[in-house]
Amino acid sequence: MGIDDVAVLMAMVPERVNDLVSGLDEQRLTYRHGPAFPTLKEVIGHLCSAGPTVDALLRHAYLDGLRELPVRASIDPAFHEADLSPPLDELVQGFGRVRRRTVDLLRGLQGSDWKRVVVDPQQGELTLLDVCSQITRHEIGHLVQIRNLIALLPEP
Repeated sequence: MGIDDVAVLMAMVPERVNDLVSGLDEQRLTYRHGPAFPTLKEVIGHLCSAGPTVDALLRHAYLDGLRELPVRASIDPAFHEADLSPPLDELVQGFGRVRRRTVDLLRGLQGSDWKRVVVDPQQGELTLLDVCSQITRHEIGHLVQIRNLIALLPEP
């Protein structure tokens, strides 16, 4: 995945989440198809809490020059219950605001900046491009999951 691809894909995630779930009522957002399935609200809550966390991680890596960062744990925390008390549209809008700032920062990086190395305790050395590629693949996987969960919703 190239630099331009990463920036474009990272920018579109909050917008795509909003497009997919706008207009769904609370009953549909909290519908659980089976015990092993998350609800739409849970997946969106995960994206809206993990997204700004990884965005902060990228800013710390670039602006603060931090080298040791918990990349994998930030992208997909082992267990983290997202705060789902604000309305879902507020969560998605907040994620979108943070992500726009992050993408603006990423678009200003030079080629050498993308090669800056960080150290993740679980994965070892990664470049900023590697980190952004992992974030992008993870979030796109959740977009697919959201589409699949929507397809499983019972007819109204």
